[in-house]
Amino acid sequence: MRFLPVCKKAAARRPRGIPPPARLFPILFRAGTAAFLLVSCATVDHHVPVDGAVDREEFTQAAAVLESQKKTIYRENDNVLYCLDKGMLNHYAGNYELSSASLEEGERAIEKNFAVSVSQEIGVFLVNEKAREYDGEDYEDVYLNVFNALNYYHRGEIDEALVEIRRINGKLRNLSVKYGAVMSAMQKAALENNVEIPKNPQASVKFDNSALARYLGMLFYRGQGAMDDARIDRDQIKIAFADAPAVYTQGLPSSIGAELEIPPGMARLNVIAFAGRAPIKTEEVLRIPVGFNWIKIALPVMKARPSAVTAVELVLDGGKRFSLELLENMGAVAETTFAQKKAVIYTRSIIRASVKGVSAMVFDIMSETSEDNSALFGLLSLGSQIFAEASEQADLRMSRYFPEKAYVGGLNVPPGVYSFTVHFYSKSGTIVSRRFENVPVNQGVLNLTEAVCLK
Repeated sequence: MRFLPVCKKAAARRPRGIPPPARLFPILFRAGTAAFLLVSCATVDHHVPVDGAVDREEFTQAAAVLESQKKTIYRENDNVLYCLDKGMLNHYAGNYELSSASLEEGERAIEKNFAVSVSQEIGVFLVNEKAREYDGEDYEDVYLNVFNALNYYHRGEIDEALVEIRRINGKLRNLSVKYGAVMSAMQKAALENNVEIPKNPQASVKFDNSALARYLGMLFYRGQGAMDDARIDRDQIKIAFADAPAVYTQGLPSSIGAELEIPPGMARLNVIAFAGRAPIKTEEVLRIPVGFNWIKIALPVMKARPSAVTAVELVLDGGKRFSLELLENMGAVAETTFAQKKAVIYTRSIIRASVKGVSAMVFDIMSETSEDNSALFGLLSLGSQIFAEASEQADLRMSRYFPEKAYVGGLNVPPGVYSFTVHFYSKSGTIVSRRFENVPVNQGVLNLTEAVCLK
């Protein structure tokens, strides 16, 4: 029984576009070994113990569990994920120096792995996307700098925090051209393997300016007294909203206009609150016609994990209160930036699936033309088709503990020491309250408090 029928006229020769068998044997051998390891193992969510601690908001415990079960949770080519998850959990736990070390290691690995992916041959990707080193999603690469900037702020190192903000802005400026070299490499691989170059679907939405990064830049510059730079970032917040209406569907937070207008003798208390968890990925399977046959490709699709939080409010012990307003839907940024990467994933998947498919066709033809090894080549054809079907899996890897939304607010108050509570509300009432005791709010410096609720 053959899954890829070949007409009798084509049986006597190898059709154009099909690589020579000699080129396919070593690739299939390496890919088959890896496929056995990937496909034969059942999918198990090893994050459950860590997620349980996160659900209880025991972040120190969550970080400890993650570290103790590192070898169970992460594979050798998942170092970026380990660094990001470890960095975020330690940030929430207040271990800012350890968080910085992990996030910076993750950033270096992202840069290295992306550079390697540009130069890798298609054979490296023959099993599926998970066969490569994870090089991070673009939103992860951006937001790791956001949280590292906050790490440095909490450590009293504003200059280093501003370096992180500038890195964000540089990454976003380069995002639109980042995948040009990757796409060229994939097209070259297609030509070398005699596979038709897939059409390049273009992302319809771009994202090159983060209001959240600009907001933090504005606060950090204001805290240093660099008011001209602070005004530039304040204006960039407005530009970000105007340029990406698909991301910033809400209005500009009303407190933005007052951030640089602090009356003489007054201090300003700023609060940033993070809520929910960023999206995860699910698999979408497509069947693409190639000649008289079909090939399977599996693509990752972002799936939102909507936060239960619908409002955030700060209440001072003296009774004064103000609402925090949504500044950035980080989940929407994740989906938007992923759309720009999707063309590369699609192209690479088509090429890889085509190489697998034509290998089966080669064996099918050889089974008809060989007098002595017809049964053997028929078996190889069947095995190649089964391998191609089973091994094509979407890469669903991504970090798990970035938040979904960022809320901000500010209030001018007389300098002093304040105690207050940050309330996270759902539609039905209070989800959780965060208590902050004896917080100094001083004149002429940045007084920034951070709250988090990953519900």
